[in-house]
Amino acid sequence: MQDKIKNRVFDSELQFRFSRSSGPGGQHVNKTSTRADLRWDVLHSELLTEEEQAKILEKLASWINKEGELLISAQESRSQADNKETAREKFYALLEDCFKPVKKRFKSRPTAASQTKRLDEKKKLSQRKSDRRKPDLGE
Repeated sequence: MQDKIKNRVFDSELQFRFSRSSGPGGQHVNKTSTRADLRWDVLHSELLTEEEQAKILEKLASWINKEGELLISAQESRSQADNKETAREKFYALLEDCFKPVKKRFKSRPTAASQTKRLDEKKKLSQRKSDRRKPDLGE
């Protein structure tokens, strides 16, 4: 499924808005709109199947607003074109990560050396704490 998504071009469905950016630029930043905000309507995308939509909505929920639009912004550069390209790269990276297969976790056991080390540390700590106690004078 990841290869299918990777080969699709979503550029026709991406919408960009530009606004004033914070960050480097001096006075230039106060008069130009270089921040790029990318919007992509996940719910109305014609390039996705329903199960792909569901997976995107689930995994990228923190990036999606109530209207079902994926929102990404970029303001790293002083250039509007560079920020637009950065936002587009972030978009494709997010999609790629969304469809990466999850590696299955295999149970593992601690090694004998790590168990011995842990027990030694516990003994040292116990001894340190017992050394802090008042001595029993046997009266």
